[in-house]
Amino acid sequence: MAAGGFCKLPTGSVVVALNLPTPAPGGETGVRVLVHAVNRARALTRLRNLGLRAIYLRGNAAPPTPDEISAVLYHPDGLVWREISACEPSAWRAFTALSGARLATH
Repeated sequence: MAAGGFCKLPTGSVVVALNLPTPAPGGETGVRVLVHAVNRARALTRLRNLGLRAIYLRGNAAPPTPDEISAVLYHPDGLVWREISACEPSAWRAFTALSGARLATH
């Protein structure tokens, strides 16, 4: 199960943040994925439609920060990711740049 959280915006939409582990046993710690959608269910459905079938959000342990919310709101697709170890804001990338093999969805 992925750790994560959500934040409801004044417009009524939500930003969902998920920390996903990588399948590789060493080196990288994983990725953080941000999704902007009308509601939490739609955000998770967007990820499932992209191939991340076992994605669930239970609780709000790691909600998105204000910087993360800005990053996903200003992206045209409303779906971005970065490595968890990266901390600079310029590290956010479009989801299309993420290979399906990088994520563990177990």
